[in-house]
Amino acid sequence: MSDASILVCYDGSQGAARAIASAAALLGPRHAVVLDIAPPITPAESLATISPVVPGNAFEELNAADADRVADRGAEIARSSGFDAEARAELTAPTWEGIVDVADELDAAVIVIGSRGLSGLKEIVDGSLSHQVAEHAGRPVLIVPPPHDPA
Repeated sequence: MSDASILVCYDGSQGAARAIASAAALLGPRHAVVLDIAPPITPAESLATISPVVPGNAFEELNAADADRVADRGAEIARSSGFDAEARAELTAPTWEGIVDVADELDAAVIVIGSRGLSGLKEIVDGSLSHQVAEHAGRPVLIVPPPHDPA
């Protein structure tokens, strides 16, 4: 097992699970930190915070608990793929910045992230987290695309 940890981004999607399996096949057994980044508060939740009925940090606590559950599930998948995995959840925005900050803190050998396979206008409108991470990481980033769908 290599000493260098890897950072695996996991959001509960099939693409993220595929990224874990691909990383295991390519990188072999090693320590992996499986990370889910959640926003402290979503845009929809921000509207609700102006209500006097909503307790101060209720949404942050819910989002943190959800991120913990997602990261735990990702770590389970990573362990079943051969990694010595630990789960980690963070609340931060923008997401790419949280990923890069954790990678820097860990001095990760590589960041592993799935891609939704967006292109053209859809990528411009929705953005590409994997491209933002690759642009700002300053370290290798393994971007695992969705399966090729033969036409």
